Amino acid sequence: MYVTIRCVYVCYWYMRSGLQDDRDVQAMQRGAVLRKVKSRSWKRPRCYRLQEDCMSVWYNSKKAGNPRTAFSLCDVEMVREGHQSELLQSLAGEFSPGLCFTIVFRGRSGNLDLVAESVQEAESWVRGLRTLINSLQNMDQKEKLDRWIRDWFQKADKDKDGRMNFKEVRDLLKMMNVNMNELHALSLFEEMEHSRRRPPVAAVRSCSIEEHGSCSMCMADKSRSGTLEGEEFVLFYKALTEREDLRKIFSHCSADGQTFSQREFAEFLTEQQLEPADTAMETASALIDRHEPSDTAKQLPALTLNGFLAYLRSPEGSIFNPEHERLHQDMSRPLNHYFINSSHNTYLLEDQLRGHSSVEGYIRALMRGCRCVEVDCWDGAGLEPVVYHGHTFTSKIFFKDVISVISKYAFTVSELPLILSIENHCSLEQQRVLAHHMRHFLGDWLVMGTIDGSVPTRMPSPEELRGKILVKGKRIGPLLDALSGPEEDPCSGEVTDEDEAAEAEDENIRNEVKRKEKVSKQSLAKELSDCVVYCKSVHFHSFHHSRQHYHCYELSSFTESKARKLIREAASEFVCHNTWQLSRVYPSGFRTDSSNFSPQEMWNAGCQIVALNFQTAGEHMDLNDGLFSQNGRCGFVLKPWFMRTSVTTFDPEHPTGTTGFRPITLTIQIISGQQLPKVANSKQGSIVDPLVRVEIHGTPGDCARQETKYIDNNGFNPVWYETLTFSIQVPELALIRFVVEDYDMTSKNDFVGQFTMPLSCVQQGYRHIHLLSRDGTYIPPSALFVHIRITED
Repeated sequence: MYVTIRCVYVCYWYMRSGLQDDRDVQAMQRGAVLRKVKSRSWKRPRCYRLQEDCMSVWYNSKKAGNPRTAFSLCDVEMVREGHQSELLQSLAGEFSPGLCFTIVFRGRSGNLDLVAESVQEAESWVRGLRTLINSLQNMDQKEKLDRWIRDWFQKADKDKDGRMNFKEVRDLLKMMNVNMNELHALSLFEEMEHSRRRPPVAAVRSCSIEEHGSCSMCMADKSRSGTLEGEEFVLFYKALTEREDLRKIFSHCSADGQTFSQREFAEFLTEQQLEPADTAMETASALIDRHEPSDTAKQLPALTLNGFLAYLRSPEGSIFNPEHERLHQDMSRPLNHYFINSSHNTYLLEDQLRGHSSVEGYIRALMRGCRCVEVDCWDGAGLEPVVYHGHTFTSKIFFKDVISVISKYAFTVSELPLILSIENHCSLEQQRVLAHHMRHFLGDWLVMGTIDGSVPTRMPSPEELRGKILVKGKRIGPLLDALSGPEEDPCSGEVTDEDEAAEAEDENIRNEVKRKEKVSKQSLAKELSDCVVYCKSVHFHSFHHSRQHYHCYELSSFTESKARKLIREAASEFVCHNTWQLSRVYPSGFRTDSSNFSPQEMWNAGCQIVALNFQTAGEHMDLNDGLFSQNGRCGFVLKPWFMRTSVTTFDPEHPTGTTGFRPITLTIQIISGQQLPKVANSKQGSIVDPLVRVEIHGTPGDCARQETKYIDNNGFNPVWYETLTFSIQVPELALIRFVVEDYDMTSKNDFVGQFTMPLSCVQQGYRHIHLLSRDGTYIPPSALFVHIRITED
């Protein structure tokens, strides 16, 4: 048997969310035998059970008598039903889809594939897991903090008795990156422990003087002496981590130092947070009602220090403007007026020479809001085309499996259009199979003609293409021929085989440093050609040639080096070109490790489809995630106005005096950090020496980085109070990236956390920055506390 640690916040969350009445959650708590599948030959039954806290799932096996943690609900990203993993798909003949489901974890490469004993049981677990995930996502910041504290307590409670002595608590705090004053911590520990040991009045009356000390209640209390239980540890941790930086601000703005009156809070919102003055009183009232934990204070109305902290930890107190988190931009403009979230070699999970190809790559990209995926198609056995990185040792997957998965996930995150970038290397016969599979799986989603039946003079908008899938590729002849419709269409035709084929050639001849561009002819099946309407690939010769000979529904692809060369030589012409036609930029073929280039320099020129390797975490994917974190994460971001007009004079290389030049000064005070995570694989007992680096990514003249000093041995509550100032000429294109590192005087600093966002989404005033891990997932409750000011020059 084991004891489940039950903190006050868990009970509150459990009752508030109504989980105690959910039949599926109750069934999960009773447990079930589920078969864990790791390979075609490794399939073992486990007894899985949801714990009473509704936060973790444990299991028993025949070999291990004691229960073990299978996973935490906090780590679950999604649950998929049926054969929606490659492994379960390969076992389709053994297990029916109704018995199968897959649990996908954040930031992990591995999933958990499970097979239930009945369809009803599988459905119950899928519904129950989704209910729990949804409830966790709806937690407020206070609940998330309490959950994080409890998770640490549970990890450190090795014997599962729900108690810890001071030595165990001290060791746990070091694991949590807390370097505390031991005397102060011991004093708090004893205070918490003493308050628990002081019996309530009712308990004293039930214990006579003669019995006192020897009754069952007193004996139980003695057995727990010198320890804290889970609930007490939460209170102890909060007392230990009281925020002095917030208390200073609160005391300075409050007349009595104890509460904010509604009027005082309204003044704080107006003067410090730059909220509109005419609605400040109403805003203050609403925030007090939403965040103040004391009913007495609410009735005044007033805000206590705890309410003030809750407000600053909430979305309203975040650096990211919550209004920009929803889909709020105009989606009625031509497609080429938007930056489009795009991936390269989407099928790869690793490098481009020996990496694993998987439909998982498409699922992950689409679930991250990607709206342009790449499919490299080659002839396969049995007339079934395959997808892989041609002429390399990467594994192969069937094209039909890729399209099947795309049909399931295309519009899960965003209803706006999806572009399939088809890199066609197939024979005529297998090209017809490609077209057949796309029509079969995508049906009416697949765009097979223009919206109004006429040749477009402008691209349709994301709104007009909502719920539609576009194919990017070669097409036989101009679109006009298809719309006028000759009586007898040819079965196939020839097209120039340029950019995409050149890319493959570049990638596969590794020992050549330079090669001349090779233009050849490729046969194209009419069935596949007909699938290309608004994204016809054409070879780029020059900006003048494009303007004279091409149409708005045609697009050109550029290697990163080619795009960079055009930006250096004719940046303003590139910007103008992208006001009427789409451009796609992809990584160099020499990036065999699937590394990325900076997308910012391509966005500066207005390039819409900047394709990155989503499987490779780092600064460049942080920028991509940061840009597309706005507008409801729909995958489309409206370009600045000066990149949408054909008469623009904007030059990203020399913006001074051109449209788009609007200099501002950004002032950031880095105040403090909270509960910074330990560096992965760090030594036991080590604590980070954190510093904060602020980076500006934008036009070349705006790119800058500054950093604070490092704080020695404190990842718990480091305090800097350092001010960094940046001059920015084109704020509409600027991204701001906050990076926390562990300083190391002998080697490269270790990454701790980051947060990247558009400057246009920044809220001014006192704000929290909730940090993300290297793979872009939140690491609560780790945060920075800053003060932001933006002034026009």
